[in-house]
Amino acid sequence: MNRQIIKLFGFIVVLFAILVGFTSWWSVFDAKALKEQETNKRPLFEQQQIPRGRILAADGSVIAKSVPKGKGTGRRYVRHYPQGKLFGHPIGYSFMEYGQTEFEQYHNAELTGEESEFGTILDQLTGQKQEGEQVVTSLDPKAQEVAMGDLEAAGYGAVVAIEPSTGAVKVLATNPSFNPNAIPTKLEQWNLEKVRAPLYSRATQSQFPPGSTFKVVTAAAGLESGVITPETTINAPGSIIDEGHELANDYNQSWGSISLDTALTNSVNTWFAQLGQKVGQDKLFSMMEKFGFGATPPIDLPESEVNPSGLFEGNELLSRRDPVDLGRVAIGQERLLVTPLQNAMVAAAVANHGKLMKPQIWKRVVNVDGSVTKRMKPTVYSEPLSAKTAEELGIAMEGVVDEGTGTNAAISGVSVAGKTGTAETPNNKECGGGEAENQAWFIGFAPADHPKIAIAATVSCTERFGGDVAAPIFRDVAEAILAGE
Repeated sequence: MNRQIIKLFGFIVVLFAILVGFTSWWSVFDAKALKEQETNKRPLFEQQQIPRGRILAADGSVIAKSVPKGKGTGRRYVRHYPQGKLFGHPIGYSFMEYGQTEFEQYHNAELTGEESEFGTILDQLTGQKQEGEQVVTSLDPKAQEVAMGDLEAAGYGAVVAIEPSTGAVKVLATNPSFNPNAIPTKLEQWNLEKVRAPLYSRATQSQFPPGSTFKVVTAAAGLESGVITPETTINAPGSIIDEGHELANDYNQSWGSISLDTALTNSVNTWFAQLGQKVGQDKLFSMMEKFGFGATPPIDLPESEVNPSGLFEGNELLSRRDPVDLGRVAIGQERLLVTPLQNAMVAAAVANHGKLMKPQIWKRVVNVDGSVTKRMKPTVYSEPLSAKTAEELGIAMEGVVDEGTGTNAAISGVSVAGKTGTAETPNNKECGGGEAENQAWFIGFAPADHPKIAIAATVSCTERFGGDVAAPIFRDVAEAILAGE
């Protein structure tokens, strides 16, 4: 064969290969990126023609489903939320005109049956109708309802409940919440409500001063680093001078030389401030990072709707190299801000013998034929504590509930470990700018000797303390979950 013809043939083959390659990339491999472009509305219209998979609670009750509207070629599917605002957070919403949020957005691929681009193309070639898969969650409707009821009675706030051994999220409640069925008529109004902010998840996005709940992290750093043992005593006077300013206990009470159990049970500020100074900034920040501070928690929600916790200067996270008032950091003050999700992760790690499991809302994915295509696998996120340290810290946290500031979290016949927190938040715009508002907290787990649930509960804009308003919420939610075990 003529050499020129061979060269021409080879050149044509290369051009054809390039054409096939680019076409395949755009239509298959890069299809997800194209679909995610805001200007590309085609996927939204396509998804209206697909019966989107249902989202179920752990007990099988329906949280979200798609309802057909119209007939023939005009037939489309519209999302409906049978339980209204109960699961406004964390499920979010999905509507063609208004987009998707939270769980609906994160699990969109499963819910539309598009998890496999090759499978979608095969369905189109064979004429098979594409259908979404069903996603079952670990969410407990009864416990979620208890949490929402308590929060609505107490004020703005959030509750997060995690199964320590698996990371399964049982409750993720925010007040105010919203009814996703009303998105088509209320979205614009809700977006303008900057203070009440019903579309904003206080459980995963709001960053609150943690108050004395952070003493659990400080104690963990002291024990794990060997700076203290449970028997080590530190003299705790009524007040100390820290960074040139007075740091005092409640009512300036002097405690003398006391060990960890007494200090945590009675939330002694001067004891923990001194412990923080002994531990040092490097070791304290290291412990914070192991618990998840400084990073976006790895929950199955969009990263844009989950915020990190840590020390902030404006919107910027501070590092261990930045100057801070370490004594005040150690007692949960300074510029420290924490999400309820992060505080629940702290409690869950202590409860799970020092291992922090990745928090996950989904439980399994079920195909249209009823077969399970995926199951949530418990995954270790980090190991901030040894089992020995976790046990020692858990014993100290039991004292808080048995005889300290957290007695309102006690459950009859069940051992409970926990920690209260009350951060003063005067002039908080969310609360109307008053002088007496607090951020009240309780974090803990139960049963203390064989933990099945770890919970963080917080209430904003209250004149009450963590032990008075947040501890009872913990108790009610824990009882609801344990009753269903």
